[in-house]
Order: sequence, then structure tokens, then C-alpha cells
Amino acid sequence: MRPRIAVVGGGQNCEHEVSLASAASIANALDPAAYDVVRLTIGADGGWYDVAAPVSLARAVGIIGTCDAVIPALHGPRGEDGTLAALCELAGVPYVGSGVGAGALAMDKWATKLVAEAIGVATAPGILLTGATAAAYSWSRPVVVKPVAAGSSQGVTLVRVAADLAPAIAVALAFDDRVLVEDVVIGREIDLAVLGRPDGSRFVAPALEIVVEGLFDLATKYGGTADLRIPAALEAEDLKALEDSAVAVYDALGCAGVARIDFFLTDAGPVLNEVNTMPGFTEQSQVPKMFAAAGTSYADLLDLLLHDVLARSA
Repeated sequence: MRPRIAVVGGGQNCEHEVSLASAASIANALDPAAYDVVRLTIGADGGWYDVAAPVSLARAVGIIGTCDAVIPALHGPRGEDGTLAALCELAGVPYVGSGVGAGALAMDKWATKLVAEAIGVATAPGILLTGATAAAYSWSRPVVVKPVAAGSSQGVTLVRVAADLAPAIAVALAFDDRVLVEDVVIGREIDLAVLGRPDGSRFVAPALEIVVEGLFDLATKYGGTADLRIPAALEAEDLKALEDSAVAVYDALGCAGVARIDFFLTDAGPVLNEVNTMPGFTEQSQVPKMFAAAGTSYADLLDLLLHDVLARSA
């Protein structure tokens, strides 16, 4: 009998459309001869849908309960942050990707910084602000202002002059009630994708370099203007430092399945930028392209992730 797999997309957050694209791509790539695919969507309003028909949360959980595994193709808050993983845990259904704790930690950029620094992985000097404390912060040098828990570069601003600080903080606070202000890091933008296997082994896909003028913002990320180079042209010593740091962060956060760990490669070594436990997952997204460069096709990567989850549950 074919395993019954629920693919959940959408989500009640600013990454709703990106998540819909990931979920549709995943569901379309799963071989119907090998899997019985069930498509569920969380609307931008938080409602659940079975294909296009609205269903209650109880009905959605009931559908998930009939499945052998779930692929939570949700990005951002109320999804990637461990909330959907928690729902699967309560329903007793195995799922692809990181668990509740890792999802919550990695979504929180401030908590991720604390974990990384504790294991010796450098991060950009930064400060945590709230609506109540932001007014006391004074600009002294170029900084990047970002929401603590958001994705796809939503609400992120590069602030070069003092006059732009307050508007940037206001934009970030529209996405989250906490804001991270970090020093600008000068270095090459290098992303690593780490795959954890049930036997405890870790596989790191070929590194990807993002070559872009200025900030890798929302428009650049999805506008097709960024130059993505796979594999990144790196000295062996730099590559090893990046891979070692990526695996260390992956393990310290408790990630599972595939996670994308983003760095700046500076003259002093790798500096962690952020961690995505459910990165964009269309066939043209960064992580599938990185695995394709290693000889693992998109469909094969999905098969591998599902095989590992189903094998663990068995």
C-alpha cells in the first residue's frame, strides 16, 4: 500500500504565497505511483482547506491522523516556528523536518545568536529592541534592522544614515514585537544546506554563494536578479570552516531533516546570519539546487526525506 502523505502549505503569515509555491511544487513532484498525496492548506486568515474546500481544525487534524507522514511546507511564524510540528506531535503523526524546539529556536533570530555564540560560532554584534526600548537606541554606524521572527527578508532594512533608523524600526515592528539591530558584516554571502540522517550522520550539500549588489532583500530574492553560484568558489580551508560551523549550529539547535544555514564569510572566518528549518522548497529554490549540484534530484531529495521519516516511525 502506498504511504499516505499530507503536504501542508500556506500559513497565516507574511510568507503565505511563498509557502503555497513550495507546497504545490512538493506535492506535484511526489510520484503518485509511490505516494497517496493529500493536499492541505492553511489560509492567510488561519482557516484550513482540503484542496479548495474549507474544513474545521478538527477535520484537518482528522485528515492528518489518517496519514503516514506530513510534509510541513510552511515558512515563517505559525508554521516553521514549531507550531505545525507540535500539531503533528499531538496527532501522533511523523513529519519531515525539525521538531518543536528546533523550529522555535531557529525562527527566533536572537535565540539563534545566543546558541551560536555559546558553541563558538561568531555572529554579528547586535542588540535586541522592543517598542518600549527602541526610542533609547541611537544610531552610530551602518546597521541592519530586522524582525526577530520573520522570513524571506520581510521587514529587513539596511540603515546607512541616522535619519533612516526610526522608520526601519517601525517597519520591523510591523512584523514582530521584537527587533534585532545588527552591525553590517562585510563578507561573502554563503549558504550551506545540512541533511541529518537517522543514523546520526550529516551530509552538507555543495555551498551556494549569493552575489548581489547591496542587501539580499525580498525583491532581489524573488526577482531573479541575484547571482547564485553553486558550488561556491571557496578555498578548502574556508569550506571546511563553513561546513563545520553549519553542522555545529544544526546540531546545537536540534534540527532534523534539511536546514539551510546562512553565513557571511569574512576575513576572520564564518559569521552566522540565520537558520531556516523549512527553507523555500520549489525545485528552483536554493536548497534543492544545492542538492542537485551533489547529484540528488528534487524528487529524490523528497523521497530521501520521507524514507527517513517513515523508517524512523516504523
